[in-house]
Amino acid sequence: MRSAQSPVNTMHNTELQALGADGQAAFQQRLARLTTALDILPDKPEETPYSALRALWLLAGGTALSIHAAAEAPLRPLSAQQLGALDALIARRITGEPIAYLTGRQRFMGLELLASPEALIPRAESELLGQLAAQKLRAMAAGSSTPPIVIDVCCGSGNLALALALAVPQAQVHGADISCTAIALARDNTRQLGLEPRVTLHTGDLLAPFGAAFARKVDLLVSLPPYISTAKMGTMPHEIVGHEPHLAFDGGPFGVRILMRLIREAPPLLRPGGWLGMEVGLGQGPAMVQLLEKHPAYDRVEAVCDADGAVRAVLAQAAA
Repeated sequence: MRSAQSPVNTMHNTELQALGADGQAAFQQRLARLTTALDILPDKPEETPYSALRALWLLAGGTALSIHAAAEAPLRPLSAQQLGALDALIARRITGEPIAYLTGRQRFMGLELLASPEALIPRAESELLGQLAAQKLRAMAAGSSTPPIVIDVCCGSGNLALALALAVPQAQVHGADISCTAIALARDNTRQLGLEPRVTLHTGDLLAPFGAAFARKVDLLVSLPPYISTAKMGTMPHEIVGHEPHLAFDGGPFGVRILMRLIREAPPLLRPGGWLGMEVGLGQGPAMVQLLEKHPAYDRVEAVCDADGAVRAVLAQAAA
């Protein structure tokens, strides 16, 4: 299902005039090629042959933008040399290289972020957790005189941590990832958004970077963790496993290794009334909800469903 926020697949009259007959013909020829050859995965609802071509057209002309941002930027004619560069980019995209890695950009919850193979590409589906987590955080911030403390583990490029930091300006946000190269990308995104004073990044295994100083003080602990079973990794599309870091997908033999660890390890950090929020894989939601409802450290559990009714995130409130 296409997101309501997906780019519009039409060209403005002013763009048509700016491109001229030759530019329009060049665009349409390449659009026909992408329409025929491009295999678009369902986890990238923002991408269509048209939106991909806009982003690649702008990139060939020297402007790197996400697909969403490319929908808002005017197209200009390309030189013969730039059209050659565009054709090379199209060939790379058709063979499976993700467009976010080609452009080096991806949008998440309205943020234009840097993207690279060092970290998972932020997905539109992860905004389900992000939006509800932001609501919880705003409510907690409104009812407290002290800045709320947020931890995002398996933070990757920093997308969720940075979105929450911008959603609630008084929050003190910490991001952590076991991958030092992912943390380096998250630092670049933090710097680009001017959030260095409020976002601190850590390298380490899950909650290991957070010791006694955080005990029973965390208002919100969130994660977009790996949740694909190891056995399924080999069956995933080449566009994913051939380009994105395996560490960001592999959730162990049953896909729930990190989810289970978060449920066990979060309570000592959460303050009474604080929240744990986790994205879950398709089919994992009901079991995670049941497990959280039985756990004595949590006294309220909420499930977040996608447009098809599948549970894609769970949130649990720490018992008082």
